[in-house]
Amino acid sequence: MPNPKGTTNGWLLLLVSLLGLGAEGVRAQGLASLRAEENFRGTPNGQILARLAGGVSVQIVARQGNWVQVDLEGWMWTRSLQVSRDAAFELVVSEPEGENLRDAPSGTILGRLERGTLLEEVRRVPGWILIRRRGWVWGPSVAEVAGSPTDASPTGATPSDASSTPSSPSVSRPAGFTGVGDVGAVILSAPDGDTLATAAPGAELEVTARQGNWVRVRVEGWIWQPNTPSAQDGSLEPGALSPDDIALDSEAFAGRVISWRLQFISQEKAEAVRTDFFEGEPFLLCRFGGDGGQFVYVAIPPDRLSEVEGFVPLEYMTVTARVRTGASVLTGTPIVDLLSVTREGGRR
Repeated sequence: MPNPKGTTNGWLLLLVSLLGLGAEGVRAQGLASLRAEENFRGTPNGQILARLAGGVSVQIVARQGNWVQVDLEGWMWTRSLQVSRDAAFELVVSEPEGENLRDAPSGTILGRLERGTLLEEVRRVPGWILIRRRGWVWGPSVAEVAGSPTDASPTGATPSDASSTPSSPSVSRPAGFTGVGDVGAVILSAPDGDTLATAAPGAELEVTARQGNWVRVRVEGWIWQPNTPSAQDGSLEPGALSPDDIALDSEAFAGRVISWRLQFISQEKAEAVRTDFFEGEPFLLCRFGGDGGQFVYVAIPPDRLSEVEGFVPLEYMTVTARVRTGASVLTGTPIVDLLSVTREGGRR
């Protein structure tokens, strides 16, 4: 006669095995680390919850287009947190300037969480709370690593270390240039923006503007693209994006390079009320494509002012620029940062 108890045990063993497989399926999403300093957002292209240092370990949960959903854990100072009123989270960051996230109590800084960021509580020790938060990071900045979480320790760099480490004082450099420290530096699309590139340790970068602790730099170089056909006639291929395109999702297109034919209207300087500019920053007021086209602001680096001198109203130009925002706060007008300009001359 079959043993009912044995049958029950068999089903239990099978269930445990299946659950184990399920857990492996979750882990199969993979442990990862950040290639560079990067934003941690509540949703793809959404609100920035934290700024994380390069090398920080995260657990991949899901993917959506170019975005990766990850679980982030770390320790935070208890006094910088308050009880949350949100039923889905136990805690909220209460410090006005945000608070550091660390790999252990009083340990290495992994990043800095913004005020108002909601968090799950994992456990406590005197003075410290281990927190967890699920969020999204830009996919190209995520590198999957093999092994257990202990195999990929976070780096000891704070978000500001990479850009603030001074170069050797014995090195002299041309006026208008700044040196990158011994650990390199990340280059962002804007202050607190997403990562565009990483500057090698010891590199010298040309400074075009400063805003508080942020330095705007110009970088020129070459990348290997063997499958890209070259334009033998030197003509500019029109950009696929229009001002209307980038206005639909301003954050998604920030940092993209465009090439537009614009009609010059006037040259202006930004007032303090235009918060998407530096106060006094020069820019061109233009129309996309000519009469009746959408207005576009073209921000001019100070060292490129000579390139736009002498423009007359209604003159046409082809501008290659990087998108700062698809919709400025004050007027909803796209703002792009000038990279190069070609004059067509005359009115049309």
